[in-house]
Amino acid sequence: MAEPRSKNRKEARRAFLRHVAASPLLAAGLALGERRILAAADQERAGDELGDVIASIEDAINVFDFHAVARENLPPAHYGYLATGTDDDTTLRANRQGFKKYQLRMRRLVDVSSIDSSMELLGAKYATPIALAPVGNQQAFHPEAEVGAAKAAQKTSSLMLISNNANSSVEDVIQARGASVWFQLYANEDLALTTAMLRRAERAGCPVVALTVDQQGGSNRETLQRFTRMDSRDCSLCHDRSTPALRRRRKPFYQGLDLSRSASPLGMNWESVRRYKDITGMKFFLKGIVTAEDTELCLENGVDGVIVSNHGGRAEASGRGTIECLEEVVKAAQGRIPVLIDSGFRRGTDVFKAVALGADAVCVGRPYVWGLAAFGAEGAEAALNLIGAELRMVMRQAGTASLDRITSRYVVRS
Repeated sequence: MAEPRSKNRKEARRAFLRHVAASPLLAAGLALGERRILAAADQERAGDELGDVIASIEDAINVFDFHAVARENLPPAHYGYLATGTDDDTTLRANRQGFKKYQLRMRRLVDVSSIDSSMELLGAKYATPIALAPVGNQQAFHPEAEVGAAKAAQKTSSLMLISNNANSSVEDVIQARGASVWFQLYANEDLALTTAMLRRAERAGCPVVALTVDQQGGSNRETLQRFTRMDSRDCSLCHDRSTPALRRRRKPFYQGLDLSRSASPLGMNWESVRRYKDITGMKFFLKGIVTAEDTELCLENGVDGVIVSNHGGRAEASGRGTIECLEEVVKAAQGRIPVLIDSGFRRGTDVFKAVALGADAVCVGRPYVWGLAAFGAEGAEAALNLIGAELRMVMRQAGTASLDRITSRYVVRS
């Protein structure tokens, strides 16, 4: 039997968009129409929607509208850094597709005149379970960088994590947030560097450090490479590759440190985790845990919490979304430690599903950065508010007036 004509057209369109995305003819500069064609190609690769290019924050219907504006505003290489996954972006797509594998069970005739979406975590209270995931190099997206994101976190009363690859200092971020933030650490082969960063974050008032453990193998970021080739700007002032010191000169966590021995620790193991944990009094989380086995090892090694993460599809070529990893991690954690999750969250329904499956909080990255790139701190705030409003709406639809009422009874594997 012949393939349906609509399916043939769809496959032809995908092939065309893939060809356009790789075309060297775009390297000399992208006109508006060309950029929109390329943005459609991004959507094909990543599975993310692209809304209209709106003129103001008030025009945004969902976070994908900020995505479209960010795509228009950013230089190709900066957008590529934000948009990329690893290899052909299979895992990045899997993060979004994973949510479709779960359906919601809605209850009726429940009084939902008052909805409480607030979350308590490690003694602190937040307006929603939606946290700002750590995203490095935010000056590539807006001049205010992480300070702009912190202002959005302050306005929305949201938990925020800051990367040691941030362009803003942790002290400035905490001041803008008006409260403590969590610290995300990429460990260094030079223990002195790792120690210095841990102690700075602790002195600044960070109560938690989340050690990233999903980047030891490196990643092949093809989408980033393609967009970088399309960027005709002279980027050498910001991206000098000659020495580690020059590479990190815009990152305050590295200022004043000897970077001559700086390198990624390919030999990091559970002994390293115990060593780093002994350096600091901060609560010690691991970011990048996706299996029950590693969760059990976290418990054995005194880890205080985990973040289920594949780095937004940038860390591994597993083809497995984090929402699909969550159940086994929660089961292995046995309620003894908090379980957070990130990667691919765009909707209130996504957040609801994660909470129903046992997540204590959900970290979003690209959505608030799209808002930041589109309209600055107010755009990041609006993106967080949109997802929060969607969460409260689905809580009403399901008859769950507070987060503690969202349980596994409200979600079913399709």
